[in-house]
Parts: sequence; C-alpha cells; structure tokens
Amino acid sequence: MNIKIIPYRAEHHETFRKLNLEWLEHYHLTESHDLMVLDDPKGTILDRGGFLWMAEVDGEIVGSAGLMKEREGEYELAKMGVSEPYRGRGISKLLIEKCLEKAKEIGAKKLSLFSNHQLQTAIGLYEKYGFRHVEVHDSPFETADVKMELSL
Repeated sequence: MNIKIIPYRAEHHETFRKLNLEWLEHYHLTESHDLMVLDDPKGTILDRGGFLWMAEVDGEIVGSAGLMKEREGEYELAKMGVSEPYRGRGISKLLIEKCLEKAKEIGAKKLSLFSNHQLQTAIGLYEKYGFRHVEVHDSPFETADVKMELSL
C-alpha cells in the first residue's frame, strides 16, 4: 500500500466532500457550518490562509485534513476524515503529522479542534499527539461537545 499526503487540488473537491459527509452523516453530526466548508474549501480554508491535504492510496483519494486559520498564529485542525475501508492503517497519523509539520513551519503557536464524544478513536489519536481537552465555549458547531488544543 503506497500512501501519499498531497496538497488539495480543485479536482479533489467532490471526493473531499464525500469523504467528510461519510463520517459526519454516520454519526449524525452534519451541520450548516460543515456544509459551507465542504461546498467551498477554497473560499473557506485556502483563500483565508489555511491549508488542506488529501491522503492518496495507490492513486485513490481516501482521506483529508486541513488547517483553518483562526487568527494570527492560531489554526483549527479541521475536516479530518479517512474513508471507512482505509481506517486503521495509519493514514490519520500521516495526516495529523502533515498538519503539525506545516503548523510548525509557518510559526503557528496554537492548534485547536472541535469534535464529538462519539469519535473516541479520533479523540484518542489527538491525545497521543499532545492535544489537551479544554472547555467548549466558542464552537461554531452545535454538536461539538469536545474541544482540544495543542500549544506549539
């Protein structure tokens, strides 16, 4: 299995949307804010100083992760998902590592993320990379009952 983490390109849009809707719908977590980002990743992530990557396995796009700029030096780890048949193969780890590498490269001071208690595997992975639980008080998501931060 040949896994590559590559920059998002316009031709990835439909796959990016589908990958994220797959897990959002499975856990009944889809919200208008998600749809806004999934419908326009260029405008909501890239054009606002963020970054987005896709995981490719043997030529097939199977995952995504991004950094959304919140303010100077602060980014949100967002839209991370891996297609169900490819989970458990270390792809999420590679995506997180790419995000962390870029965050450090650009001098980010803090990463945050919003999640839901149902996503225990993802939360455990974030904890392994040093993310710590903080109070949820400024979430753009009604279903986000977990917020985590990482100081860089």
